[in-house]
Amino acid sequence: MSDVNQNLSKEGLANLAIDPDLLARELAAQLAGDPLDEIELDKTDEDLVNSSKECDIALKWLQSGNEERLQGLRVFCEHRDSRALPFLLPLLDEPSPVVRMSAVYALGRNPCPQAIDLLLHLLRFDSNAYVRKATAWSLGNYSNAPVLEPLINALKQDVAAVRLWASSSLAEVGLNSLESSLPAANQLLESLQIDGEPIVRSNCIWSLGRLYIHLSEEIKIHIVEAFISVLLNDREPSVRYEARTALEQLDNQEVQKKLKSLIDDGQLV
Repeated sequence: MSDVNQNLSKEGLANLAIDPDLLARELAAQLAGDPLDEIELDKTDEDLVNSSKECDIALKWLQSGNEERLQGLRVFCEHRDSRALPFLLPLLDEPSPVVRMSAVYALGRNPCPQAIDLLLHLLRFDSNAYVRKATAWSLGNYSNAPVLEPLINALKQDVAAVRLWASSSLAEVGLNSLESSLPAANQLLESLQIDGEPIVRSNCIWSLGRLYIHLSEEIKIHIVEAFISVLLNDREPSVRYEARTALEQLDNQEVQKKLKSLIDDGQLV
């Protein structure tokens, strides 16, 4: 699994940069890494007390000047606290893309039903790709909301950085709804075959691997065929590696026999 996908498999947001100059540089880098990192999920009582105190301070920061507000946003990208929601929602309309992006991440960490329409609007219409990228990630935490079609459209049409996170969020949506798993898988299969960015194709493989056990036998066959085709034909070594890893992890004896046959025939090493 790639480093990007390892990060995707861990919940949470940490170390969100709060230096406006740094974030401005990140905004210009469409394929740069997100300010997402691992957060410890198992907290001691002392950790919980400290988190509560940190949130108390951050609530005051959200109502202060720009620098303090960014500090507060960083806290709520790491911690869940429903008291922050009334202060986060208005920030989605801020002129600064840094503030909008940070608020979107915070609302991904702190899902709020009232944020759905605002986030969907940002995904479709925000002029800043980094904000849309953050929104594509955050909507994966709203998998019970009507986010399937907007995420499919983002994976079809947006820039590569947004498509990357849309593919991840489609897996989340499919995992939480059997009704959504098939259309999510179908779009991921299509994007795997036609997307021009290797990192997006790799992430489509990863997402399909997550959905695999929840799908019908018919679509499973299509996934395996697509993975084998990528393994043999994709021009990018990292994508071929992702396909091979995904195939090896499938609990399917026929797939394992096929891989062995490809090795024996010299098509794989």
